[in-house]
Amino acid sequence: MEFSIPDPGSSQFWAALGKIIVANVILSGDNAVVIALAAHGLPERLRRPAILFGSLGAIFLLIVFCGAVNYLLTIPYLKIVGGLMLLWIGTKLLSQEEEAAGGKVKAHSTLLAAIGTISLANTVMSLDNAIAMTAAAHGNISMIVIGLFISVPVIMLGATIIASVLDRYPWVAMVGAGLIGWIAGGVMASDGRLERPDAQGHLVEFLQPGSTAAWLDATIPDAELVCSAIGAGLVLILGLYVARRQAERA
Repeated sequence: MEFSIPDPGSSQFWAALGKIIVANVILSGDNAVVIALAAHGLPERLRRPAILFGSLGAIFLLIVFCGAVNYLLTIPYLKIVGGLMLLWIGTKLLSQEEEAAGGKVKAHSTLLAAIGTISLANTVMSLDNAIAMTAAAHGNISMIVIGLFISVPVIMLGATIIASVLDRYPWVAMVGAGLIGWIAGGVMASDGRLERPDAQGHLVEFLQPGSTAAWLDATIPDAELVCSAIGAGLVLILGLYVARRQAERA
């Protein structure tokens, strides 16, 4: 990994920076949904601080991930653990939204809880972002940091807009929770499916022998798609079930 900053006057600098920004914005569209869902339960005055500090926490963790991405993604079952975390986050967020919509149980969201949820979820969901940005920057951490601080405000703006949409159309929360479950299933199914930049900076995919992804690919047709659908269904079913049980107890 390098820490030097390329010459801002060079075409290589702007080409690499553009790739990093585009990769992060495109791959973080689903992150904006999670940020919006996590902040939506807060009063209006606390939403922007939650989005800001949660995103800053995610930036820090993503920089760490980029520095250690080649090692982290080789840890067996890391993505399965991350996927399970996302399933739990999606279920929790949906149950809170349903409680608030029903007016029977108030969703007690705090600023610190929202910041923690935003940072954790974005970190888990940004593994692929870390790979793509590391490849685009050719391993230069300084370039990655610059690209993140330029692209993250765009993601934060998207999250603010989505949170406003949730105020007007509560059913959108179910779509967002389903998306989190979909991503969780895909993350777990891809455990052991690795991408690394080659000498030219292009991402090359390969499977670790004996990994979850290798076993699923050999057992189930379109395994990642099937697992994504199962993840979305689990979050919706469990989230609605938990919300109903909590409403009955209340």
